[in-house]
Amino acid sequence: MTNTVVILNPAAGNEQAKRWQERVESIICGCPIRVTSHSGEAEALARRAVEEGFARIVAAGGDGTVNQVANGVADSNAALGLLPMGTVNVFAMELGLPLHNLELCWEIIKGANMRLVDLPIANGKYFVQLGGVGLDAQVVKETSLAFKRSFGPLSYLISAAQIAARKPPKLLIESENASVEEGSFVLIGNGRLYGGPFPFFKHAIIDDGLFDVVVFKRLGYLEIIKYLQDVVFSSDIHVPEIEYFQTRRLRITSEQDVPVELDGELAGNCPVEFQIKKKALRVLAPAPLS
Repeated sequence: MTNTVVILNPAAGNEQAKRWQERVESIICGCPIRVTSHSGEAEALARRAVEEGFARIVAAGGDGTVNQVANGVADSNAALGLLPMGTVNVFAMELGLPLHNLELCWEIIKGANMRLVDLPIANGKYFVQLGGVGLDAQVVKETSLAFKRSFGPLSYLISAAQIAARKPPKLLIESENASVEEGSFVLIGNGRLYGGPFPFFKHAIIDDGLFDVVVFKRLGYLEIIKYLQDVVFSSDIHVPEIEYFQTRRLRITSEQDVPVELDGELAGNCPVEFQIKKKALRVLAPAPLS
């Protein structure tokens, strides 16, 4: 597959990272591989691969790596492939990839079944699955890499508990479709899933040209955490403290310094403007069941 390149983010240069690299190399059978050496490098490597004429550019890593490679291939004819190797691989789940079978994921990449999905933008930066303004971005901001490695997915819960006692920010929401103008925490979904295999955005479709937006109104953080669980485990959202709507554009502002996260990575502060390009990203995905 001379038209395919793999961009591997091996995380920390430890023994496990070395094993991941060996495993990937054994699966891809001599296909060129570019290994990142520092944070944020995957985007530049993907952009260079586009310039070199590669048609399939594969992100081997977690959601953060996928986000960077997607930013590198955006606005090109190259297709994004996924070898899911992170702690959480929400976008891979959304696409229906077999998460625990890298060999099968590689077969899907070689099969070259193309799916066009929406490509959201926040303040000029692309993302594939999720944006968050407020609580979860604050958690990402305060969860160090070393802490993440020690506690894995638990680290976010521990960080959330630490900030739960604080007063949440006041966020102002502007959108033609919003029936609410103010909230404490906003989640913006391109697909259905959030944080794992949880269908949080109940009506989301990854190629409909719309964001699904969940606004937690004037709630304290502890209440928000409780309602997050309610939303995850219910079939629809009926509580008055939460607003759910779909839109093509959204602007969120605040008088405070409120962080923004995109696909689980910190991406600056408010104000933030969300827009969406319909079916603008080519992704290598499982063939539809006939």
